Amino acid sequence: MKTEKETGNTLLKDFLVLIKVGIVNSNVITAFTGIWLGLYFTDQHFFANLDIVLLGVIGIALIIGGSGCLNNYIDRDIDHFMERTKKRPTVTGKVNPLKVLYMGLSMVIIGSLMLLVASPAAALLGLFGVFAYVVMYTMWTKRRIVSNTVVGSISGAMPPLIGWAVVDPALHPVAWGLFLLMFVWQPPHFYALAMKRTEEYRAAGIPMLPVVKGFHSTKVHILIWVALLLPIPFLLAPVGMSIVVLITLLNIGWLLLSFKGFSFKKKFTKEEDLKWANKMFIYSLNYMTISFVSMVIVSLINLF
Repeated sequence: MKTEKETGNTLLKDFLVLIKVGIVNSNVITAFTGIWLGLYFTDQHFFANLDIVLLGVIGIALIIGGSGCLNNYIDRDIDHFMERTKKRPTVTGKVNPLKVLYMGLSMVIIGSLMLLVASPAAALLGLFGVFAYVVMYTMWTKRRIVSNTVVGSISGAMPPLIGWAVVDPALHPVAWGLFLLMFVWQPPHFYALAMKRTEEYRAAGIPMLPVVKGFHSTKVHILIWVALLLPIPFLLAPVGMSIVVLITLLNIGWLLLSFKGFSFKKKFTKEEDLKWANKMFIYSLNYMTISFVSMVIVSLINLF
């Protein structure tokens, strides 16, 4: 029999899987950047607004985690086809699906109420983000159209916008720059991941781009989306020219890596394409983390 400690650890692991803790963590980083820059551009002090900041961060984390639970509930019939999702508690039967549904709804409601206390605008944007992820992406486009990734990018780009609205409902143009950066960043990030998981998506019947159009078309789409990132750093110029330079360099590096997926001399093997896709995926993760953390650091330096 399992000890009480082992049971507690198992329950915690299941909970973290259900809320998609990796997605929660990465989105909290972008949301906090939105909050921080919102305070910075409105000349508000961080510690003087710590209660609002905490309401915002926790509220955003709850609605993202709740959306993850709802996604798990909805996709439980196809998750067993994929290696990375087949051990989810909703697939193995370790957790009653209805409990996952209720938990997801509860987290979204509590998180939305916390955002409402902080800022009605943040609550409205948060609810739209949940709708975009759960309804527009998970329930509507994910299983039907090849452009599902682009639709899903709307919800993924919402956290910095919600975060900014927590402290500044007016939404400075830089807030929209953060939204655009996240929106355009997502297709090349998820297309690279989809290339690595193509056969799993095919088995699950999900019309991801590499499943429907093949690797070459996917690589072309990735190249185009990475190229679209090039002008976006200039929307963030008010944060500091160092940010414009840094993100531009990251964009050029990503673009050069994108071009390495093509060759006029030979046709790439599947193994070579997958190796390239893995490099693109890792680069995208570093790109997002470096960009958003750097904006917080640069604005902090500017205060002194």
